Amino acid sequence: MPAKADPFLQRRLLDVARIDQAVAAAEHRRRTLPELAQIADDTATVQKLRGALVLRQAEIGDLDRDARKLDNEIDAVRTRAKRDTDRLAAGSAPAKDLENMQHELTSLARRQSTLEDDALELMERRELADTEVASTQADLAAAQERLAAAEQRRGDAVADIDDELKRVTAERAGLLDGMPADLIKLYEQIRARGRTAAGALNGARCEACRMDLDRSALNDIWSAAPDAVVRCTECGAILIRS
Repeated sequence: MPAKADPFLQRRLLDVARIDQAVAAAEHRRRTLPELAQIADDTATVQKLRGALVLRQAEIGDLDRDARKLDNEIDAVRTRAKRDTDRLAAGSAPAKDLENMQHELTSLARRQSTLEDDALELMERRELADTEVASTQADLAAAQERLAAAEQRRGDAVADIDDELKRVTAERAGLLDGMPADLIKLYEQIRARGRTAAGALNGARCEACRMDLDRSALNDIWSAAPDAVVRCTECGAILIRS
């Protein structure tokens, strides 16, 4: 620990400590920007909606495949019914065959009706799926827009904080310029423990830790030479006397 340092240079430590507190506050703001939580929420929403959209688009693909299959079956039934109808109209087949064809036409008509009902149901499901896809796409676009806006606000806020940190870091370097190396080393050692490294002695109170010092400690501090480096007996901060 340095035994002595110019009182004027010691007083600079108050400004250095003020800057260090401002730096800590700025870094805390950067870590806890409200936009960070918003971005996390919006990112999760976007991912969820993208997943839902993929599933609904896959459902549409399945419905279209089923619809094509039904259309092919309906076409096949119609083709067969037309063939039997033409043969019946020609009347060239034996009576037994003509009777069988008549029964088959009745069966084909029922089959065609069932297939067409299924096709209509598929068409309704397809329309509903289209509506759900459109709704999901709109929700996704809105979520992406919110995410982009939050990311922009975060970027602006971080840029402002970085500008502030750059400014105060330069100011801090200027304050430390010309200061004794052993005094700076002591200050940094105290600060590395997560404490305010320098504070004014205000009456009996250390402004670094806001604690009142006992009478014995105060007597030792005030009896020390003006250029003596003294420390708070409660928190260890370098005490700056008026």
